[in-house]
Amino acid sequence: LRLAAGVWGGLVQAGGSLRLSCSASGRTFSNNAVGWFRQAPGKEREFVAAISWRSDSTSYGDSVKGRFTVSRDHAKNTVYLQMNSLKPEDTAVYLCAVSLKPYYSDARGMRYWGKGTQVTVSS
Repeated sequence: LRLAAGVWGGLVQAGGSLRLSCSASGRTFSNNAVGWFRQAPGKEREFVAAISWRSDSTSYGDSVKGRFTVSRDHAKNTVYLQMNSLKPEDTAVYLCAVSLKPYYSDARGMRYWGKGTQVTVSS
């Protein structure tokens, strides 16, 4: 399974929006939970959001609740992260990861990791 994360919208100012996508090749991940994480320079990796295989369960990190929304399109084998009301502190490399299980538990349960995509929010 190979993951490719991309960002639509490019560089954004504070208060703006961006949409990230995570697509898989090599196999489908329709039966797996998918998560988004981020890592800023000099900081530890942080959990952002996760979605279950049937989209019946989502979870978010405290710092993004109410601003970010995770969703998935099984037909396109893609998971999205809609990011609204962006802040400069959201600047980081965003990575998507796939679990071997249908529901997200924690980062240790993620089996496949993408290379990440840079998100930069200017003040």
